[in-house]
Amino acid sequence: MEEKNYITPVGHERIKTELLQLLNLDRPEVVKVVHWAASNGDRSENGDYIYGKKRLREIDRRIRFLNQRLEFAVVVDNSARKSGAQDAEQIFFGATVTYSPLKGADADKEITITIVGVDEVDLEKNHVSWVSPIAKALIKARLGDCVKIQTPTGPTEIEILEVQYL
Repeated sequence: MEEKNYITPVGHERIKTELLQLLNLDRPEVVKVVHWAASNGDRSENGDYIYGKKRLREIDRRIRFLNQRLEFAVVVDNSARKSGAQDAEQIFFGATVTYSPLKGADADKEITITIVGVDEVDLEKNHVSWVSPIAKALIKARLGDCVKIQTPTGPTEIEILEVQYL
């Protein structure tokens, strides 16, 4: 059995949108090109046909992958935490956390990350996977807690300054 694929509602929608784009627009367009190229005769030296078939295999592979990710997707909805019905000061999947290292070169520097699913990781936006070392250390911690994490330069301690559910 495949492992559960935890994902935010935004990430789930992005994957569904990509899948529909591939199924409804990209794949039919490539099929038209391949059909046209095949009707031109000799396929062994027909670049449009060869490239089209290759592109079709790539699209089909991506469709299978996205279907599999959606099949095992568990959408984590934090609306209760956003509305205040549940504790919004404890860190769980989907939280945006601002923290500050207590020692070292980055001491007192504020760093903000969002804990997301493995399909949503984007380091430029500071979106980290829930299975990353920093996220594992932060999950279940609370606002104001100091947490020890293992970094490439050794263990360090960070203070949690803010927890939000956007």
